Amino acid sequence: MPDIPETMRAVEYNGSGGPEVVGLARHPVPRPSVGEVLVEVHAAGVNRPDLLQRAGGYPPPPGASDIPGLEVAGEVVANGPDSADLEVGAKVMALVAGGGYAEYCIVPTPQALPVPDTLSMEEAAAVPETFFTVWTNVFQRSRLRPGETLLVHGGASGIGTTAIQLAHARGSRVFATAGGDGRCRACEALGAERAIDRRSEDFVEIVGALTGGRGVDVILDMVGGGYIPRNIEALAVEGRLCFIAFLDGPKAEVNFAPLMMKRATITGSTLRARSVSQKGEIARDIEREVLPLLESGRVKPAMHATFPLADAAAAQEALEGDHVGKVVLTMG
Repeated sequence: MPDIPETMRAVEYNGSGGPEVVGLARHPVPRPSVGEVLVEVHAAGVNRPDLLQRAGGYPPPPGASDIPGLEVAGEVVANGPDSADLEVGAKVMALVAGGGYAEYCIVPTPQALPVPDTLSMEEAAAVPETFFTVWTNVFQRSRLRPGETLLVHGGASGIGTTAIQLAHARGSRVFATAGGDGRCRACEALGAERAIDRRSEDFVEIVGALTGGRGVDVILDMVGGGYIPRNIEALAVEGRLCFIAFLDGPKAEVNFAPLMMKRATITGSTLRARSVSQKGEIARDIEREVLPLLESGRVKPAMHATFPLADAAAAQEALEGDHVGKVVLTMG
């Protein structure tokens, strides 16, 4: 790879802790192996798992880069051996198991998607982590169908804004919870029929009234804790409750009798540790079912802010504050 530098700028964590452990250093440019390409990164998404890794609670899976960052957008600059599926010069957005906060990143070819002309590179970098997560949990595991109802907790987050838009675009009724009037109105602008202020309103009572006492078909929850028994109360018969994170903790005292009476299902998943082939299958579903929505503009990543790579600590702090949508790093 003669035209590619030997070293690159990359973010590293100097121990475990808060934003103070986030630093910038020079690392060797990685070399792609079989089934991989090297991408010159134009932008990288910032996600809560990056903060968990920073705190020491979400280590990279075996073999993955210890550089943080789970999604990138950029240009293919080299192929690994027998890995010519993507041409040099192709613009891609990709899910990765680590290494995104850097000027160059290794990408398994099955996990890459073409960047639609309707998206900037910053917007493209905001797609993979949230869209892969929402697709596999809301539409595959929870089997949300057109005409059904979805309640999204954390509706103003990157995951939440994605779930609202995709479910609305695919013909479902969507409700969301968020903190504060401004964030609630933002959720409604993205397609939520009603956003519920978690600081002052009872989501169980409100979704019950909005569904005529029936409850909702699917709940996407990243909160856990005290929401767990309330979620069960808010479910419809044959409802599906899906967990993707536990911001308020994974434990609660639960009466399981209502689950039996409602014939309800509890599910959930993580994404990072899944195999390349599994993530590739999700990518192909997204290419078929979701990319047309991005290309038409019916769905678009909700963007909160962009930061240069050197300000990765400030970008992560923004994610911990009141934000709507995605935070992205650029290589400036």
